[in-house]
Amino acid sequence: MARGTGAGMAGGVEWTIQQVARRAGVTSRTLRHYDDIGLLPPSRVGANGYRYYDVDAVARLQRVLVLRDLGLSLPVIAEVLDREADEETALQEQIRLLEAERERVDRRIRAVRRTLDARRSGQDPTMDMMLEGFNDSYEDEVVARWGERAFRLSNEWWHGKDMREQLAWKRDTDELVDAWATAWREGASPRSDRAQALAARHVAWLGAIPGTPVADGDREQAGLMVRCLGDMYVTDPDFATTYGSVEGAAFVRDALHEYVRVTMSSAP
Repeated sequence: MARGTGAGMAGGVEWTIQQVARRAGVTSRTLRHYDDIGLLPPSRVGANGYRYYDVDAVARLQRVLVLRDLGLSLPVIAEVLDREADEETALQEQIRLLEAERERVDRRIRAVRRTLDARRSGQDPTMDMMLEGFNDSYEDEVVARWGERAFRLSNEWWHGKDMREQLAWKRDTDELVDAWATAWREGASPRSDRAQALAARHVAWLGAIPGTPVADGDREQAGLMVRCLGDMYVTDPDFATTYGSVEGAAFVRDALHEYVRVTMSSAP
């Protein structure tokens, strides 16, 4: 930012309202409005009525613009700024918000690129592929059950794949689901060698996803995760459909529970 021609009352650097508006990409009217509502008062008003802004005022304007671009209303921005304990904490929070926004934008860019790649290759992209990054539907559930780290690592792993890699992963997953459904339709018992081999394959599938307790080698939490997933396959209607019926999902659940009891709960 270009320095103003004047100096503050204590000899510090300051800028005129026109200079600040021009470099910030806003209008002088906007800055006057921010002053009128108490959101961003100038550091001083000259005898000629001109508003001047020092480093602290411009730093506050920076935070206002970041929060505004993130979609917060001016009254909410005022509340956020009023709660700030100190400038260093405020700047750290500003960096965190910007990094989170960058991650969201990057995910959306990847989704649009995959849609373009699919169109160019003559394929019809799935809805999930086109809308990835716009709605990570399982984020809240994963964070609540396994923590922010688990979601972040698994999400980065998934979004780091190109379209071909994602399609290959989904194809392998579909083959596993089909094997479960076939075993159930053919009358296999959850405790049978066939079902337990599928359970081992299912656990290995989970272990390939970074951030999961299975991938981390946390024996106790891994067993808990496998059991929870088995339960969710029955209670979530989407999974009941995936495995052919509620009974098919219950077969998968019982086989996974048995695998945890026999294999994952034993001493290493």
